[in-house]
This record gives sequence, structure tokens and C-alpha cells, in this order.
Amino acid sequence: MTTVRTAIVIGGGIAGPVTALALTRAGIAATVHEAYPATTGGIGGTLALAPNGVAALRAVGAQEAVTAIATPIHHSAMAVGRRRIALPTLAGVPPLRVVHRAELHRVLHDRASAEGVSFAYGRRLVGAEQTDSGVTARFEDGSTASADILVGADGIRSTVRGLIDPSAPGPRFTGLLSFEAVARHEVDVEPGTMTFAFGRRGYYLYWPEPGGGTRWGANLPQQRPMSLVEARAVPAEQWLDTLRTSYGDDDPGRRLMATSSADDLQVVGSLQIMPPVPHWHRGRMVLVGDAVHAPSNSSGQGASLAIESGVQLARCLRDLPDVESAFAAYVRLRRARVEKVAARAARINHAKAPGPVARTLMPLLMPLLVRTAMNPEKTVADEQRHVIDWDAPVTAEPALR
Repeated sequence: MTTVRTAIVIGGGIAGPVTALALTRAGIAATVHEAYPATTGGIGGTLALAPNGVAALRAVGAQEAVTAIATPIHHSAMAVGRRRIALPTLAGVPPLRVVHRAELHRVLHDRASAEGVSFAYGRRLVGAEQTDSGVTARFEDGSTASADILVGADGIRSTVRGLIDPSAPGPRFTGLLSFEAVARHEVDVEPGTMTFAFGRRGYYLYWPEPGGGTRWGANLPQQRPMSLVEARAVPAEQWLDTLRTSYGDDDPGRRLMATSSADDLQVVGSLQIMPPVPHWHRGRMVLVGDAVHAPSNSSGQGASLAIESGVQLARCLRDLPDVESAFAAYVRLRRARVEKVAARAARINHAKAPGPVARTLMPLLMPLLVRTAMNPEKTVADEQRHVIDWDAPVTAEPALR
């Protein structure tokens, strides 16, 4: 059993509250420190929770609350031009769930608060000092906090990652700029169906929105990355004009863009991914979620992997006798899995902006792709059927034979 009794969790997004909840259930008192002055409100678009991510929420008692606010996706299809083909589903797993990021934040925050997790807002981390027995975090407002460990759940531009390893890689630009909105146009597809569409100038996806309309997300090819602040500095009307031009030759892309409002457009910004991070921990500091593994949104696994990592870290700290062995076991349980998902997503990214020749061939190759490269038993079965056994004890790495 660990000697760790207290934890500082940096970041109040998704990984932070889940990690704090799991730590609390492992007998470790956790406080979440968030840079923003309050909860996130309406910030952010929609994200997907894969079956493995929903299963991991069961370990922290949040599964029912999250599925209650999420939309299940039972079917999916791929479309190129006028050619549309249903994609096979993975047997024996619950549906994908799509949920608004702000709503997910709210549910996780409320669940964590109900179980005794404390939240401190307006706490932007600027540094940390470690000793043999603990770590002290320093914040921009001059305040400090001390605990046995510090967990960096502070996202893709993590401050904690730089404290652990000043030479750690930063996020990489995928070449895509992302947007989201709900159109008034009603697509003629079965509710609970997500369509992945390859337009003439960009990739987009859409599904019927419960209550009316069609929710869509678009990934436009882009030459240079833009920060979220830069992207949102461009008037939404200008972005919507760009989208209407880019998808003007596509069906239903043209009608989705034409019936969307600039007031409702979510400018998500340039899509970023994390390359492999050499060092996930140092001393009493450790990383979870996007701070250490942020696959492309093409994976459909970003949030789910973040949830899994928070749960697995707590299990390791619960069952192993010291911080070093717990962190080592955590990396052993997580690294190969998350890097395999990231590699799969990177391959998908290359297909999101096909050239003229590839786009011409795609409708002809779609049936073959569905039978081979898109066979879920070969591509995502290990990812989506993964279930963490919270009650199973974690052991140190077995000796080599």
C-alpha cells in the first residue's frame, strides 16, 4: 500500500477531475487547481467517448451521469461525392457517445465535488519544488500548495510537462483547422448515424442532432497553425464564408454550411497532436491525459484515453508501496496502448485532405477499404473492448525470465 496521502492535480478539464476522483477512491485526498477563474461554461465543442472511455468512467462512479447527457451513435457511414457506404460496427460493445465538452466538464466537476474533491480556480501554475517527501506548487497569483505528489492534467500545452523535462517535445500541428456548428438543414439519415464525408476541398462529418437540425464538424486543410486566440480573432462570419466556399460543391456540405449561423459557429482552432513523450514523470510529478498523450481527433479516443490514464494512475498509487514504483507501473500500463492509438490516428489524418487523383479513386476503392483497412475487428477491437478492472491489484513489473 502506498504512502501517498495527498495530491495536487493541475488542470480542471476532463483528465483532472477524473484523476482526482480516482485518487479519492484510492484513499488519496486530491485538490484540482485550474488556471481559469471559474468553470468552463459554454467553452468548447463536441467530443466523442468510445466504449472503453465510458467503461473507465464506471471506476469513478460517473458512467450513468455522463451517458445521460450524451448522444449515442449506433451507426456510421463514409461518403465521397454521391457515393455512400455503411461502415461495419464492432460487435459486443456499447455505442460511441458524443457529448458537449462543457456539459462533460460540469458533470465531472459535480461528481468530483460530491465525493470530496476540492477545486481552486484562478491558479495558473508557474513552478514547482520537490523534496524527498513532497512537492510544492507555485501559482501566478503568488499562492502555493503542497502535497505528496503533483499530477499534470494541464492539457497539450502542459506547464508540468516542461517542469518534468525542459526538453520534452511540444504539440505538433496536423495541418487541419477545425470548426463545429448545428445546421438547420435536416439530413436524410437514420438518427444515431455519423457520416464521415470527404468533400472536394476538405473533410467533414455530421449526424442528426436530437431535437432537430444536423450537427457537423469540419477539418479544413491549413498551411500554418493558428492558436485558438488567433483563430477566434477572425470574425465568425468570415470563417463561415470560407466554409461555404470550401464546401459549396458538396452535398450535403453546401446545405449544412448555408443553414448554419455565424453566432453558433464553434471555432475550435488548429488541431494538435502530441508526439511520444520520453519522460512521463520525474520525482513526485507525473503527467496524465493530453499533457502526455494527445492523439489526433481522428482516433475518437482522446478523451477516453485521458479518462483511462487517470484511473490507471490511481490504481498504481493505491497498490504499490512508493511513488517511483507506482509511476513506473503506470507508464508500463499506458505507454504502448496510447502510442498505438496515436499511430493509427496519424494514418487517418493523411486521408482527410485527399488530392484530385485520390479523391477520384476513393469511391471505387471504398468497398475494398471497408472490407480490409476499415474492418473494426482488425483496427479498433483492442481499443474499444479494453476494460479496466478497478478492483484488480496492480503489481510491480514481473522479473524477466
